[in-house]
Amino acid sequence: MNFASLPDRRAELDPQGAAVSDGQQSLTNTQLLSRVRMAARQLQDLGIGPGDVVALKLTNRVEFVVLLFAAWRLGATITPVNPSMTDVEDARQLQDSGARLLVVEDGSSAVAHGVAVLSVGALYEGTVEPDQAPLLDPATLALLIYTSGTTGVPKGVMLDHANIDAMVEMGRQALEVGPADRCLLILPLFHVNGIVVSVLMPLLVGASVVIAGRFDPRTFFDLVEQERPSFFSAVPTIYSMLAALPDDVRPDTSSLRFGVCGAAPASADLLTRFEARYGFPLVEGYGLSEGTCGSTINPVAGPRRAGTVGVAFPGQEIRIVDADGVEVAQGGDGEVVVRGANVMRGYLGRPDETAKVIVDGWLHTGDVGRLDADGYLTLVGRSKDMIIRGGENIYPKEIEDVLTGDPSVLEAAVIGVPDEKWGEVVVAYVQPRPGSAVDPGALKALCTCSLTGYKRPTAFFVVEAIPKNAVGKIDKTSLRAGHTAFSARS
Repeated sequence: MNFASLPDRRAELDPQGAAVSDGQQSLTNTQLLSRVRMAARQLQDLGIGPGDVVALKLTNRVEFVVLLFAAWRLGATITPVNPSMTDVEDARQLQDSGARLLVVEDGSSAVAHGVAVLSVGALYEGTVEPDQAPLLDPATLALLIYTSGTTGVPKGVMLDHANIDAMVEMGRQALEVGPADRCLLILPLFHVNGIVVSVLMPLLVGASVVIAGRFDPRTFFDLVEQERPSFFSAVPTIYSMLAALPDDVRPDTSSLRFGVCGAAPASADLLTRFEARYGFPLVEGYGLSEGTCGSTINPVAGPRRAGTVGVAFPGQEIRIVDADGVEVAQGGDGEVVVRGANVMRGYLGRPDETAKVIVDGWLHTGDVGRLDADGYLTLVGRSKDMIIRGGENIYPKEIEDVLTGDPSVLEAAVIGVPDEKWGEVVVAYVQPRPGSAVDPGALKALCTCSLTGYKRPTAFFVVEAIPKNAVGKIDKTSLRAGHTAFSARS
């Protein structure tokens, strides 16, 4: 599918059919195409053309979708920016991506760092002469999704149109989505899941999309009853919050065929309790940005196996390998590796790091799992100490680098600790430099300036020495094991 021309195709096939809405505005297919053409003209007037990168620092709203298609119409690339990121984080992404334009919310105080800025409220209104969307080379870069690396430096995941085309088709088959469906988007559009699974997939098959604002468990089911979606994607934290609603909350969920659960492990108990209470199944899946979103999913029509993340999407292969890259025996634990047309082109400007994770066409995920006889994948651990807070991936090294930037800190070790609401939260251990005293308040202020809210430690513990293993590396296993007792003493 040429996604640059998807709005054209929808307008031709069903001019007055519902396309996308966000609570403030609702666009038919014809209106969507008109808005896309106008936005493309404006981007062109601002000097955007083939190969250029446009950064979108926007909340969930219709304009994000309009600008996505407008940029693709010009052969340009979109890099989504988390609206909660700091100026430091913005600068890093804008510089690394080579963005030529940053689109922001009206009244935003975002620092552009030398990049042209367009406020979303300043988008052109009216209509332009009809034009034809170009037939893009599938190798044209479509998305630059930034994901934190184990080095602490976020990397730009390069997804071309061929990757997106493959992933959307895989999702269509696996989730059995068709024109009668309606997707409720509650995940952020700066995530690949929000863009690919919750917007592009339903629009491709002729379905419609409802974009929700900030998730609120108290009003979520009101939105479901009002909009009558047939499916949505969310993270375990959201399902936990919904499952914890008072017993007298009994919404009409008859429109919902299923909910997708991903981004972090969910307990079998949560999945079972949720379905029993609300009457629709949760299908747990697994994937990563480097694989254009999803690699495994529990079948919508069954059999679903709670505690697993399902089987490979159609067109993908999953293997479990040992440290030497040799496939392990069935049921054995090892690294999860993935192969398929959905695997990213690579990390922008980082050929060496790309070569480390894509070996002979196989994407090495860094996650540890096992496969059963029927191909269902169970995740048993995460390598490289990644923390998952409410579905957001957090790599400790990025936070540790910020903390050791304080002149009073000699070393820092960041770990994730269990949390009932978020799954995990961030905690920092710091060791003072000789003769220095660490001020936790100053560290908190430093993190506020340099890190997005979800990455900031919830607690700082000052210790005489951070534990090390036999080879002198920080021993995070012992930190985690002793955290409960240590925090109680503190």
